[in-house]
Amino acid sequence: MIGDEAVISMTVHEGASVVRLRGDLGEESAPDLTQALAAAAAQGASRTVVDLSEAEFADSSVLHALLDARSAHGAAGVALVLAGPLQVAIRRLFEVTGTAAAFRITDSLETALTC
Repeated sequence: MIGDEAVISMTVHEGASVVRLRGDLGEESAPDLTQALAAAAAQGASRTVVDLSEAEFADSSVLHALLDARSAHGAAGVALVLAGPLQVAIRRLFEVTGTAAAFRITDSLETALTC
């Protein structure tokens, strides 16, 4: 896949853990994503927002990490919200796999922080 290198970062914004994904995310970045999402759930915030607005591509390993995080966050009583706007390739991943309904997906980080 030709594109921007994957970057995963985590910050705290307005009392929520925010995991930002940028570039092309695949099998090699999934372990880092899993680690970031686990750390976010353990921070004690009531919500984790995954900012996908700058993610250009994600494969099934990234989707698997998000689904696992959804379960772990639910067990910990922490809301997991995905924030867009989603690029076409990211939106298609959720639509083709039928997993869009498994997540709360918003159109912006601001909305994800308050919904």
